[in-house]
Formats: sequence, structure tokens, C-alpha cells
Amino acid sequence: MFSLVPTLASYLSDAITTAYASLRSADLPAHAAYTVSNSLTSYRDRVNRELDVPDVTPRPSKPVLAGRTPSERLMLLVLRIFCVGLTWAYHLSSLHPAIWRRLVRRYRPGLSRLARVHARATCRLAALSVPAYRDFLRGRKDFPETSKKTYVQAYDEISRCRNGRLDLVGTMVDESSGSSGRPFNWVRGHRELAAVYRNAACYTGLIFQVRKPFVINAFSMGAWATGTNTGIAMLKVAMVKNTGPDLDKIVDTLAHFGPDFDYLITAYPPFLKHLRDRLDSEGFDWPAYKIHGVVGGEALTEALRDYLTERFASVRSCFGASDLTIGMGVETGFTVWLRKELLADPELRAELIGADEQRLPMIFQYNPLDTYLEVNNSSELLCTVTSTHALQPKLRYNIGDEAALRSYEDVVRILKREPARWQAAMEATGGERMSLPLLLLYGRADSTISYMGANIYPQDVEYGLYEENPLAEMISRFSLSLVETADHESRPIVNIELRQPIGDPEREELAATCRAGVLRHLAKVSRDFAQSLAEDPTAADVRVRIFDPAAGPFAAIAQKLKNTYLVRETGDRS
Repeated sequence: MFSLVPTLASYLSDAITTAYASLRSADLPAHAAYTVSNSLTSYRDRVNRELDVPDVTPRPSKPVLAGRTPSERLMLLVLRIFCVGLTWAYHLSSLHPAIWRRLVRRYRPGLSRLARVHARATCRLAALSVPAYRDFLRGRKDFPETSKKTYVQAYDEISRCRNGRLDLVGTMVDESSGSSGRPFNWVRGHRELAAVYRNAACYTGLIFQVRKPFVINAFSMGAWATGTNTGIAMLKVAMVKNTGPDLDKIVDTLAHFGPDFDYLITAYPPFLKHLRDRLDSEGFDWPAYKIHGVVGGEALTEALRDYLTERFASVRSCFGASDLTIGMGVETGFTVWLRKELLADPELRAELIGADEQRLPMIFQYNPLDTYLEVNNSSELLCTVTSTHALQPKLRYNIGDEAALRSYEDVVRILKREPARWQAAMEATGGERMSLPLLLLYGRADSTISYMGANIYPQDVEYGLYEENPLAEMISRFSLSLVETADHESRPIVNIELRQPIGDPEREELAATCRAGVLRHLAKVSRDFAQSLAEDPTAADVRVRIFDPAAGPFAAIAQKLKNTYLVRETGDRS
């Protein structure tokens, strides 16, 4: 069946290519720096201006499909045949796990070329059938990037649907929130959701080859995409209990059902550590149980993975986004080994990610036939969901993550130069043997910290520092960092630079006041953060550090005209 797909692609790609120019990566302007007010007066002036000026945020546009020319109708027919054919070919491959495993284990570079043609065709199809995208392309060359600001906020939900129609029956609405606290709603149709669930189930079945699977879903439940969709997807391969992040319920569940099951617990990384610590404190019989962990929502450090796998049989991370879908990429035995090897081998690290790159990326394998990825000139990740089942097509969508892409063949070629290293990689891979491309994910590209499933934005922190703060005049500027502590938990740090040195009592008072203000504002504007606080009180452990002028993390940026908001640190181990 799959041998016919490249033939179909070759036959139709010439027709498609003549209809529109080759897709090029569009340059994005650099993110505008968010300038911190350096005085309480300027901050108050800005707030007063905001209060005096009425809300002029434009309402989402609601374009409708205009008439098509005969040539456009012909092209629409050709594109539909091509895109629907590929979508259903991949759909058939995921109907049975054995067929799906054969595909991901025998993935070849030719399929990546096919995926690129499919992504281009998907953009062209949307240009003819999605009112919002057709309007978005007016006056623009080729197929530029889309984003939450330029596309999602600019057009309403219905105009972003295929043919301007929103199917109601079977459609699920997920929610996420941004820096303003305004919720974003993401609609997904029943066929789209079914495909997501099948893929997640296939990945899970391959990576966690267990006898009696029992999934305890500890992700936040409700309108948030990850928790609800994870629970539904896992029903295809396991018995599922959706506890949410409730330690008592999970402890009771393990005790009630006993060690005769193979448990798979899904959660944010910090919560999985809290679970281990809680079970340890109660003398849990770890050797009698077999428990795996799956995490998402934020990066997992290797130190925390090592800490968790002292008890858990394995811990793997998944990559997804509320804007797009869950399970776009997964950690495999191969990528976990490779990431650890990058920590230990400077030469391999220099060859794969660059000699000057000090950050350690998360490494996932992903399927371009389902989710086509690329990076722009700013190394930001762009995603095109190629399935025609998608109710609202995601087209070269920029979610603000910094990333790099490497083919499996390129990485294997490097590893095979040393036979012993290649042998170690194969032993770590085990029975998975996926040959899918690799996504190297560095995290947010917009000075945002991801913590407990929520994004912490610099502008929200600034409001928390200055709003109703009688000590605000002491603050010169601030920066953010995410530090792994000695107990392997990641905690957000707000670093504050003083205008002038002050005594220890004043430092303690300022730190306490600022911490309370930041927590109060984050809980007010971010539903995700408020939900985390309600479900896990330790999420309130946002730390504040006070520095003298040009000291600590501010020493290196003292002469810069623009502030640096994200400071990467190795950890304070406190």
C-alpha cells in the first residue's frame, strides 16, 4: 500500500508545483524586547495611560469564502485527492499497532520529502478552502508563518475552519491561557481527535511494552487539553483512572489494586517527584510494583530522571502544544540515551548541537507524515498538521519554541564512527527501533518560563513586582531563571537588582513583598497557574533573590541598552 504513495506524490507534485511558488522559510522579525520601567514613576505613568486609553484590541475578522475561478476549482479537486489520499493512507497504517510499528521502524528519507510536498499541498488546499487563511494570504508572498497573534487572534473560530463550517457534534473545545489571562479556545473535530488518540496509543504501546497496563492520569483535568485527551487516548491501550494531580487518590489507587498491574502514571515532572517522595515516606513496597512515568508540560532534567528511575521502571517525556495537538513527539530509548551521551561526550555534543551551545535540549522523535516540522531563520519551530481531518488547519504555525531538527540517518552516521558507542545506542534502543527524525527542543524562544504546565511571562512578573508595592522604588530591574534544586525540583526564580544597596531586614521585606505580588498577579491573569496552585500548593514556591547593583546575573548585562529577561543557570542546589 505504501509503495503507491510515493508514486502518487510524484505524479501530482508537478501539477501542484506549477500552481504556486516553492515554499520558503519566511523571516520573522525578532521578538520586540519588553522594556522594564526603571522607576516607579514611569511605571505608574504607563498604567495611567493604559487606564485612560479605551481597549482598541481589534475584534477577530470574519471573512467568508469568495467565488473560485475555474482553474482554482480544478486545483482544489487535485489537492483534495492528493491530501485526502495521503491522510487516509496514514490513517490505515495506524488502525493496527503492528502496521504502525512497521512504518515507524522503516521510515526512510524519501518519506520526509513526501511529507514536505504534503505540507505544501496542505497550505495550498487551505488557501482555497479556509476563509481565514485565504484572507491571511492577501498581499503576502508564498505561505508565511502563522502564529497566535497574527492568525488565531486575527480571525474567529469559524472562519479558521475548513469551508468556514464548524461541526458541532463530536467537536471538543480545549483551553489554554496566555500572558493577558485571556483564554484561548481550540476546537478539534471527532475525526481529528480519533487520529490523535490512535497515534498516542500506538506510541504508548511501542515504548511501554507491558502485560497488564493501568494508566493513572495525574495531569490537570477540565478544559485543559493534556489531561482530558491523555485519559481518552490511553483507553485504547489500557485501563485508565483520571485522578488529576491528587497524591492521596493515587496512593489509594495503588494500594487498592495492588502490584498485579503494570502502572503508567502521567503527570508534570515536579508532581512525579512529589509522588515518589510521598510513597517513600509511607514505606511503599517499590520492588513489588512496576511503575512507569510519562511527563509533559515542561522540560525534564536528567538529574530528575535519574532520581525518579531509582524507583520508577522508566520515565519518558512527550512533546505537544494546546495550540496544535498532544503527542507530536516522544522520547524513546534511543533519544534518552543520546541526551545522556551529550552530557558526557563533549565531541559528540559539539558535532550534534554546536561547540558553543551550553544548553541541553530535550530530544524527541516525531513523524513528519503526521506533523511536518521546520525551523525558521530564528531557529523557531514551525508546525504544519497535514491531516485533512484537522477541523482548523495549523499551517506553518509558530508556537514560540526554539528548536533544531536532525534526520535519524545523520545521527546514526555520526554514532557509527565509534563502534562501541553505536553498540551502546542499539542496546538502549531495545525493541523500539524507530527510525523517525529527531526534534531537539530548547524551550521557549520568547523569554518565557514553563512551570507546572503554565507559562510565566516577563510582563506578568513586572506587574506583580510593581503593582501596589510600596517598596517598588527600590527595584532597578529583574530577570527570570529556572533552577533545579538539590532535591531535583525545578523552581522559577525572580532575580531583582537594587537601585542602591540596602540592609538585610529591608532585603527580606522586599523579597517577601515581591513574591506575594508576583504570586497574586500570576494567579489572577493565568488560569493555568491558578489551577496549579489549587491542585498542588508547592507550585507557590516562586523564589525571589535580591542583588546589589550590577551584581549576580546583572553583572553581565549591566552595559546593555535592553534588558535580558531570561537568565539560564545550572542551579543553586538549595
